[in-house]
Amino acid sequence: MELQEGLRIKNVKMRGIVKTFPGVVANDNVDIDVSAGEVLALLGENGAGKTTLMKVLYGLYRPDSGEILINDEPVSISSPSDAIDLGIGMVHQHFMLVPSLTVTENVVLGLRSSRGPLLDLEPAARRIEELASKYNLAVDPYAPVWQLSVGEQQRVEIIKALYRGAELLIMDEPTAVLTPQEADELIRVMRGMAESGRAIILITHKLHEVMAVSDRVTVLRLGKLVDTVLTKDANEKLLAQMMVGRDIPQTRRTDETSQGDPVLVLDDVWVDSDKGPPALRGLSLEVREGEILGIAGVSGNGQRELAEVIAGLRKVSSGSVCLKDKDMTNVTPAEMIEAGFGYIPEDRIADGIVRSFSVEENLILKDHHRQPFSHGIFLQKDAISEFAEDMVETYDIRTPSIDTQASHLSGGNIQRLILARDMSRNPTCLLSCYPSRGLDIAATEYVRKKLLDVRAAGCAIILISEELEEILNLSDRVAVLYEGQIVKVANVDDVTLDEIGLLMAGAGLAETGVDNSQEFADRV
Repeated sequence: MELQEGLRIKNVKMRGIVKTFPGVVANDNVDIDVSAGEVLALLGENGAGKTTLMKVLYGLYRPDSGEILINDEPVSISSPSDAIDLGIGMVHQHFMLVPSLTVTENVVLGLRSSRGPLLDLEPAARRIEELASKYNLAVDPYAPVWQLSVGEQQRVEIIKALYRGAELLIMDEPTAVLTPQEADELIRVMRGMAESGRAIILITHKLHEVMAVSDRVTVLRLGKLVDTVLTKDANEKLLAQMMVGRDIPQTRRTDETSQGDPVLVLDDVWVDSDKGPPALRGLSLEVREGEILGIAGVSGNGQRELAEVIAGLRKVSSGSVCLKDKDMTNVTPAEMIEAGFGYIPEDRIADGIVRSFSVEENLILKDHHRQPFSHGIFLQKDAISEFAEDMVETYDIRTPSIDTQASHLSGGNIQRLILARDMSRNPTCLLSCYPSRGLDIAATEYVRKKLLDVRAAGCAIILISEELEEILNLSDRVAVLYEGQIVKVANVDDVTLDEIGLLMAGAGLAETGVDNSQEFADRV
């Protein structure tokens, strides 16, 4: 393929890369290469070393040994600035944005202004709008990042890399927070960038995406290179076996719908969004003992606000929230926890852990003030360590030690830590938001099995997910959320995938007659 005029990168090679952390060999003599005009998929379980390898290429880590070559010439990449100067960009799985700044300010952060000491945000905003239009990455250049949904923040990260003119673009789980339609569009974008002469390295756990977009697939396992194969010579089953070394059975609910008593009841709940208009409009639902209620909906239709209301993180304008027949409307998160509520948040890094705390400290975050972890004002080190070791073993949290900083864990192991902390408390009600987002096949099935185990113990579970397969496989009932309203609630066995998809798009509003806009205006 002829390189597009102005592009410099013909190929990038990594040879013999070794990267270690205390107690862990993240990359063990790994070789990979990618050429201009190609999409290379990088596969492996959580903790296999994929992101570490790409952080070495992007200059965030220095390798212990090995070399990087661009156009067959050795290069030194000691910082992201070096990588960007060489034409390498990276879209991170966990966003690296400043919440208080606008989209435009985040995109140009660290770049020189064309007006010297003065800001030139208007030209930058126009360029962002051009990129957003070209690649169908709709985002408001003037919106503060803290107001954006997770999906919109992902688009900002992608635009940030494109703005810097990346010729090799590393995409770390870019579709993990996108709807299926957005993911399909991004796949078309990646193919278009490759056809224009750019190189793409795609880290993903979604095998259908690998088959749809990549030219070759490199598989890592436990930090070592398993093999590199042509996508056209592979299939999803072969790639899954290469990743984990065994077959992974699919986890699904097999017993009948529970008929237990209501545990969590929301009645006519109205909630303002960060931008003013109501995010939830007269929403009512209930979840019963021993059942999973799946919440289906396209990103941005009130899922985040619903989760925050249930968790005590956002106030309601009107309506009520009851847990076990007790009014919990507008209580604090601490009061919800005391009442037996468990929470697996959407953003496991920002909301699920304290990054600078150890595995041990994160495991007792919600109960550090209770016996046996404390006596008066003093923590009981032996009891804490014994509990942490037990959780690490029971939930297979892969960490060098319980003293390891949580920020050093892979995404899958952070999710296991959160599961261990909240499920070990035997919650009466558990809110699980996108529990398998960004996880590999094995970790996904593990999380789903744990949810079914907790359900079998009588816990009432609210499952918020954009993975319709996950909702249909795990849930007893499904509630479809559209523009802050529940369009329909039905037993999973009574609805089809196509029907749920239509309801997610708002097709059910006219049929159900759900429209509370005037009622809200009357209340105000």
